[in-house]
Amino acid sequence: MPIAMKNATTADEVLAALRAGDFSHEALRAALLMRGGEQEKLFELARECRDRCFPDKRVEVRSVIEISNICRQGCRYCNMGRKRDYEHYIIQLPAFMKLVEHIYRSGRRVLLLQSGENSAQSFVEHVALCVEEVKKRYPDMLVILCLGNLSRTQYHRLRQAGGDRYILKFETSNPELYSHIKPFDKLDRRLTCLQWITEEGFTASTGNIVGLPGQTLDDIVEDLLLIKKLKLSMMSCSPFIPAENSEFGDQPMGDLDTALNTMALLRIMNPHTLMPTTSALEKVGHDGQYRGLMAGANTVTIHDGTPEDLKQLFPIYSVSRVRPTQEHFEEIVHRAGLKM
Repeated sequence: MPIAMKNATTADEVLAALRAGDFSHEALRAALLMRGGEQEKLFELARECRDRCFPDKRVEVRSVIEISNICRQGCRYCNMGRKRDYEHYIIQLPAFMKLVEHIYRSGRRVLLLQSGENSAQSFVEHVALCVEEVKKRYPDMLVILCLGNLSRTQYHRLRQAGGDRYILKFETSNPELYSHIKPFDKLDRRLTCLQWITEEGFTASTGNIVGLPGQTLDDIVEDLLLIKKLKLSMMSCSPFIPAENSEFGDQPMGDLDTALNTMALLRIMNPHTLMPTTSALEKVGHDGQYRGLMAGANTVTIHDGTPEDLKQLFPIYSVSRVRPTQEHFEEIVHRAGLKM
């Protein structure tokens, strides 16, 4: 993949086009290739778009509880799933509420509940009861769910329980690549679930992974256009990380700069949305999450909810995941000229 555009004039023309709302395939593809000074100009435009829509310059701070690691998917890039041999857990309600109490006393009011994809009705009902209890005790706590593909009835149950938002990344907009990386799922099914989520009244989020084996630059452009078309309130981008025990464990990492440029373009194309600077950015490169803020992100997730003895059982992209602390975010948010 080329590392820079041919000349500054072309870069300036692309930036002018983006500023004017020209999100053509050619402009997006060229912007994804920007590096050095050109990239800094792209980031500057992304920050302008963010700060215009979020003039208080505050980032949303979330705490995450990884409520279960049971997953019935079989994603080839992940350490979890039906083919993996690891100890399973589900955090039960009494222990869960102690974790929520700690998070609430820490002053945070946004809670992310994440798990492997498990559509068993007993598990979905367990999560619904947990959400109901959170809303009963802490009615000002906003609850985000990230549980994967479920039935419409299950989404309805979770929404009625008090779930406020739902995260469901489509990973890639290329149907063939999607089926390759997620052999037990289809892109159409994923997008249908996303439609159900929004129709049930959730504030929805989606996003992609940059650097997947077999992915092309044109695929990433199509990802950007799909997110723009969906018109959601939250979005995200993460670089691909070859999980050690996954089928893609021997593949190269995704390129950090391409992921950051994708984030900048997401911000320019969708200025009013929330966008996290993910822990995967920090895993791929030094100061990755700070650079994510500089590329337009405005959300951070503190990993202080999952008990220490369970964190290693929720590896997702790596058994040595980056789990950012509040101190880490306080430093990079301040350095980025933003506020917690």
